[in-house]
Amino acid sequence: MKNIKVIGSGCPNCLKLEALCKEVISENNIDAVIEKVIDINKFADLGIMITPGLIVNNKILSQGKIPTKSTLMHWLMES
Repeated sequence: MKNIKVIGSGCPNCLKLEALCKEVISENNIDAVIEKVIDINKFADLGIMITPGLIVNNKILSQGKIPTKSTLMHWLMES
């Protein structure tokens, strides 16, 4: 099972990233859990300096941008 963390305070881009993760997981039958991290004090502890951030299985894959759907699908299938 993949552990996906979407890091952000709830801005529109953070919500888009969360929705995109849910969409890719659903369409590809990926066994994963999505955790939202909205506590600003935890962002730096996780290594995220710019939101939205994406961490999969404790590896930072993206910060400060929303990956394309195909890129996200590739990351989730490979990790």
